[in-house]
Amino acid sequence: MVRSFTDLPLTPAMRDAIAGAGYSIPTPIQAQAIGSILEGRDLIGCAQTGTGKTAAFTIPIIELLAGAGSRLAAQGGSGPRALVLAPTRELALQIAEAFDTLGGGHGIRTVVLIGGEPMGPQLNALGKRPAVIVATPGRLFDHVERRTVSLGSLRIVVLDEADRMLDMGFAPQVERILRVTPLDRQTLCFSATMPLAVEKLVRQHLVRPMRVEVGVIAKPVAKVTQVLYRAETQGKTPLLLRLLHEERGRTLVFTRTKHRADRVARAVMAAGHRVTRLHADRSMSQRREALDGFRSGRYRVLIATDIAARGIDVPEITHVVNFDLPHTPEDYIHRIGRTARAEASGRASSFAAPEEGDQLRAIERHLGHPVPRAAGSLN
Repeated sequence: MVRSFTDLPLTPAMRDAIAGAGYSIPTPIQAQAIGSILEGRDLIGCAQTGTGKTAAFTIPIIELLAGAGSRLAAQGGSGPRALVLAPTRELALQIAEAFDTLGGGHGIRTVVLIGGEPMGPQLNALGKRPAVIVATPGRLFDHVERRTVSLGSLRIVVLDEADRMLDMGFAPQVERILRVTPLDRQTLCFSATMPLAVEKLVRQHLVRPMRVEVGVIAKPVAKVTQVLYRAETQGKTPLLLRLLHEERGRTLVFTRTKHRADRVARAVMAAGHRVTRLHADRSMSQRREALDGFRSGRYRVLIATDIAARGIDVPEITHVVNFDLPHTPEDYIHRIGRTARAEASGRASSFAAPEEGDQLRAIERHLGHPVPRAAGSLN
């Protein structure tokens, strides 16, 4: 039984880095996955967002890269040793930050290859012989096609948020990328849900994987208090402003469209709240500024579309608001998983207009129970 990081086969330097990063005890996914990854096993990690899975693979990868004579450090070739594929730019940046935080003292160089950034700086970074590549499938596929990156020296590949990656249409790029990596690589697949497409990917590309499941897959984090508000479309903005007035914590608001995100942000700003936006029409520098400002507390409210749902890892989000109900129950789970992270508690408020009845019924079928109604809310 792993109860602390001292129970895992980690070097003193890594334990110091873990403590410096603010980790005290391993989460269940970390406790179950780290040892197996260090042993070189392929692994399927089924875990919800907010369970600590990023550290579950960054810690052992850094250990394997830094260890003298380890299989990642010692085998031939001068190219990158580890590759992490992520579905969104924000998630890729978050993963790279984890590598820098935990592996900075080991001199492990990481490069981030994501869309929305010019190729030139990425080519320069690749020329510095990074040990780790963190990439979105589309941009890495571009580099592979242009032959500006070689993946022949990879020893370990991580597919993070695999379900979302396939949902976003990246299956052809992922398949192409995996075909140009060594057959004897170690492969790790992390996914909040295990639909047939992910199961097929696992069967094709993982060898006798260990399966680690944490919690009930694709069910809400237990400490999230869910509340449903019935509201006409035109009544949603006043309702949001009332909730923001009543609750003072850090709030993440999801809208279905970019246009609505902009419109809601203007109304929230006019009401005197510090607010920013995150969606695909914003430039990469604007998206970084929005996330950094939300993390630091410069902005109290972040309005986002689903494209950003998997990439946001901000501590102390106390309230998630579904201004519009998502298209799928899985997206509902991922949205509300942004709060109640790392054993904290949180609140998720959802606004349902009459025309969103189909989405609400699908969510409640998936949950197995009705979403609790707010006091005074009609059924």
